[in-house]
Amino acid sequence: MHHVLAFTHDRWTFPLPPTNRFPQEKYRLVRERVERVPGIKVREAAPITWADALLVHEAEWIRRIRHGLLTRREEAALGLTWSPELAERTLHATGSTVAAAQAALEDGVAAALGGGTHHAHRAVGRGYCLVNDVAVAIRLMRSSQLIGKCLILDLDVHQGDGNADCFATDPDVVVVSLHGAQNYPFVRVSGDIDVDVPDRTGDDGYLALLDDTLARLDAHGPFAFAFLLAGADPWEGDRLGRLSLTLPGLEERDRRAIGWIRDRNIPLVVTLAGGYGEPIETTADIQARSVALAAERG
Repeated sequence: MHHVLAFTHDRWTFPLPPTNRFPQEKYRLVRERVERVPGIKVREAAPITWADALLVHEAEWIRRIRHGLLTRREEAALGLTWSPELAERTLHATGSTVAAAQAALEDGVAAALGGGTHHAHRAVGRGYCLVNDVAVAIRLMRSSQLIGKCLILDLDVHQGDGNADCFATDPDVVVVSLHGAQNYPFVRVSGDIDVDVPDRTGDDGYLALLDDTLARLDAHGPFAFAFLLAGADPWEGDRLGRLSLTLPGLEERDRRAIGWIRDRNIPLVVTLAGGYGEPIETTADIQARSVALAAERG
């Protein structure tokens, strides 16, 4: 039987004060759920190197996150306090997405059980994102076997400003983001298609906007590869979301997005991006379901 590969990095943890809202245990919970899905094999990937990160990011930013030279203001923008463990985890988390991209080129579908660090810009990180995993994966694939246009379909509730920044001058990466109109980040970087979704939109309104967006994508293709950032944070139980999607609504979102990509035989990596719902177990259920739906199309 052919298995879809999902790559994990949850063994690499970092110190967090009890007041910090970053849901570190989510990654272990998602892995445990995905391990129970028939047809998926969970593996650990090799970390990227700092040299790999330099394919995307400015040398000064990488120097500072490597050696712990972040200013207090930079740490505040990140929402995380620097530690050697945080730097190490960043390499492993990014490695998961790179490995998933390589697996998807061979198998059609793969997943990174994390990733989607879409607020990491070329020269600075913010919003829990230090290194842009999708950008690094694209640059590494380009340097070896991938030729053609890439699609980044970002369905996290927060606009993918870092993705837009990393590929601002790259016509071969189409950056698409459907996000809460009133939500973080409050200063945006425009991508190729940005869709502002009003607060409390709910399932029907959201799915109509998604369908409209998917209908526009063929004009930007054809695509040789796609990344789906399947953020769980549009869920009605999310602390940071505000879009009021139900669990069936999120599942239908993923089914339509994955279906559009796989109907065109485009290799696909699903990454998790954000998810801050209570209880955290429900967030993990949502994200494991995203991966399971992708595996069905592997």
